[in-house]
Amino acid sequence: MKLTRYTDYALRVLIHLAVHENELASIGRIASRYLISQNHLMKVVQDLSRAGFVETIRGRNGGLRLARPAAEINVGDLVRHTEGGFDLVECGGCVIAPACGLPRVLAEATKAFLATLDRYTIADLSTRPADLRALFALRDTDAAVSGDVLDSDGVTMSDDQHS
Repeated sequence: MKLTRYTDYALRVLIHLAVHENELASIGRIASRYLISQNHLMKVVQDLSRAGFVETIRGRNGGLRLARPAAEINVGDLVRHTEGGFDLVECGGCVIAPACGLPRVLAEATKAFLATLDRYTIADLSTRPADLRALFALRDTDAAVSGDVLDSDGVTMSDDQHS
């Protein structure tokens, strides 16, 4: 099973916000730290906000923060929210579907996968906040030193390419 990029980005946003729990973050800063598309991240954050995972504060001093403590945000709940479905194979049109045991086995595997995710929270994914903050700070320094900027498609471009 492979999770979608959408879920990956959602997890990244929540981990970033958990690590920086005492400050507001911007979509642009999160995107540049992870070197991912700001446009894609904006859609993810809007969805996370509507679903009650993230709180958005408008205005000049606005930004993002977790809508509740990281220890109360369950990873399984987030994955269920961001993933469209968990049917690993499409059995509806298969000639052996009425007698095949594959759907039952895959359903069991999916249930076990989600049960494992249900045992963890966003706080569990960010147990080394000082190390994570240091890695984010390195990303900030790298961008400042190289003059690279992430464009809306997630492509890194140097300042002279923007002119």
